[in-house]
Amino acid sequence: MEQAYMHAGTQVDKGENARLSSFVGAIAIADLVKTTLGPKGMDKILQRVAENDQSISVTNDGATILRSVNIDNAAARVLVDIAKIQDEEVGDGTTSVAVLCGELLRQGEGLIAQRIHPTTIAQGWRLATRVARNALEKSASNNGGVGHEAAFRNDLFQIARTTLSSKILLHERDYFANLAVDAVLRLRGSNNLDYIQIIKKPGGSLRDSYLEEGFLLDKSMGVGQPRRIENAKILIANTSMDTDKIKIYGSKVKVDSLMKVAEIEDAERSKMRIKVDKICDHGCNVFINRQLIYNYPESIFTEKKIMAIEHADFDGVERLAAVTGGEVVSTFDHPELVTLGECDVIEEIMIGEDKIIRLGGCKSGEACSIVLRGASHQMLDEAERSLHDALCVLVSTIKDPRTVCGGGCTEILMAAAVDAQVGQIPGKKALAMEAYAKALRMLPGIVADNGGYDSAELVTQLRAAHAAGKGCSGLNMNEGVVGDMKDMGVMESYKSKLHVLLSASEAAEMILRVDDIIKVAPRQREQQGY
Repeated sequence: MEQAYMHAGTQVDKGENARLSSFVGAIAIADLVKTTLGPKGMDKILQRVAENDQSISVTNDGATILRSVNIDNAAARVLVDIAKIQDEEVGDGTTSVAVLCGELLRQGEGLIAQRIHPTTIAQGWRLATRVARNALEKSASNNGGVGHEAAFRNDLFQIARTTLSSKILLHERDYFANLAVDAVLRLRGSNNLDYIQIIKKPGGSLRDSYLEEGFLLDKSMGVGQPRRIENAKILIANTSMDTDKIKIYGSKVKVDSLMKVAEIEDAERSKMRIKVDKICDHGCNVFINRQLIYNYPESIFTEKKIMAIEHADFDGVERLAAVTGGEVVSTFDHPELVTLGECDVIEEIMIGEDKIIRLGGCKSGEACSIVLRGASHQMLDEAERSLHDALCVLVSTIKDPRTVCGGGCTEILMAAAVDAQVGQIPGKKALAMEAYAKALRMLPGIVADNGGYDSAELVTQLRAAHAAGKGCSGLNMNEGVVGDMKDMGVMESYKSKLHVLLSASEAAEMILRVDDIIKVAPRQREQQGY
């Protein structure tokens, strides 16, 4: 009926068709990534099929997988969005949030088949979310604050270790967990991950990676210039250092002799020398430019014993300005208004077979660089994603130092709290709360399945352990048994778990309440003649 009043090309799916389409799309996306969940999850190969790009990447990061998939289903895009936001806000839990949302919708589909209205289901889920959140908060421990530095560092190490357990860095997780904790603690509370630079260099093994206390710039110095400068005064610029030519489109210069051409070239060179002299008047002994530095200005810098570094990209100069305490400038007429960057030493070092510039003793002492080594570009890319996730989780934990047990412990704990509350809730909302608890219990079951264990047996043992008062019990994925997560050091960030719980619940409720899908065709632009 409505389509009679709508523009041609508009499609409307109503009622059961719309709901079925939403459920199928969202659950399919959750099933796509759920095999990557847990320390023994599988990897995916992402292969690009563009005409000029046939590259591949191997990953088990949920956000990376979902970001790479082209999706036409509206509900499935909601799951992709919550995974992206989880990645941006916390860094870890991107697969968990998509899988939990998919399991909630799977349970919701069964409730709707029993003729329970979506609004009733949503009300029950909200009650269950509140109960689960309270249970999660009660189970959290906090070692932050003055006097608990050693315990808090141990918490950070365990969280980083748990995060890396499901990544490619699994077999070197202790080494990289210590490396990530050292890098984050150098930030001294600033929590600015721009100060931590990750440089990838193929060759060697993952164990050859290390933390460099300083700032590394993957560029080269000018020919014939100093290779080491102490007490460096750094001018960071974003300016054109090629010859000043006439750059007005369509302009021409006509001369009647080669002497006139030489005069024009001399004038250009004179202008460039004046510009270089203005740069040198700032009192710097190092000049770092975002753009290219051509041969003539480079030779002038060499004459003046100034180190010139060209083509530091935009991220590079912004990060340099932050860690050296300088500012990026484009004009040089007022040296008194410019703040120079400072560091103790700038020198050229070797990593593998490549030369890299090292800035040591930066004015902002929080700066550091992590050098990743590995056998292939694919391995380095995945190691960078894994390490970045760990760094993000550690930064969020420093903001909110509460921690909870991992290994499926908190999911069973929250499900038990919801089940205990069900008996006090009258009406059909209790059925929705039971379904919510069942969805929470599915997560440790999926982790066990991915490890090749009997999920039904392990989850029932886990429930029995919690009923017996062993509130720290979780899945020991090394041996396929139930173990104490605190003794094993399997800890997770409270903020990450809370974000997974709330995001998945809200997204599932939003998809559940859909009854129409309206596909709107773009308005056709009218052809106008002249």
